[in-house]
Amino acid sequence: MLLNQGGLWMHTRKPEWSDMEWQVRNWLYFTWLSGDHIVEQHVHNLDVMNWALKAHPVKATGMGGRQSRTDPAYGHIYDHFAVEYEYPNGVRVQSMCRQISDTATRVGENLIGTKGTSNASGSIRGANPWRFDGKRTNPYVQEHTDLIESIRAGKPLNEGRQVAESTMVAVMGRMSAYTGKEVTWEQAMESNTEPDAGETGIWRSAGSAGRRSR
Repeated sequence: MLLNQGGLWMHTRKPEWSDMEWQVRNWLYFTWLSGDHIVEQHVHNLDVMNWALKAHPVKATGMGGRQSRTDPAYGHIYDHFAVEYEYPNGVRVQSMCRQISDTATRVGENLIGTKGTSNASGSIRGANPWRFDGKRTNPYVQEHTDLIESIRAGKPLNEGRQVAESTMVAVMGRMSAYTGKEVTWEQAMESNTEPDAGETGIWRSAGSAGRRSR
């Protein structure tokens, strides 16, 4: 499961900007605003995996760091993560995401089972091969079509639980990478860590599985 891409934009700080304005204008580089890029972008891949496995992970063991974006102008988020998620029944998922310029780009998922493989995007290879042959639609248009149709039909479309769980999966991976500790689902759910907009830019309060040093 990958979301590997190049570097992104950054607004150079102007003398008249306060700390708050500088951070807001560069929101993607501060955990309290973006959640770090594992939460802000890689969450979409994690959501696909939750959907495919019909569950959320029970634990995460991760690592990451700042290999390229070391200048303070890029806030304090990492530029790469690698997390092993363990799902129920011992299923393992290898998750990687990176934002480093001049590197190979690849975004997608690959599922490997006892009877075949799938790219989670329209095809299955193996004992029971399958390929989607229907009309490809723009997913950003389709999600609005589904929402509007559900409202008109009086059948609310509520995906709040799935969205919340996928976000927590990303947060759990971030917590593990920041601390170097294995983090369970229960620890993540019970944690009182909260990103801080202050001078440290890290945590306002932290439990045993939530603290990292600057």
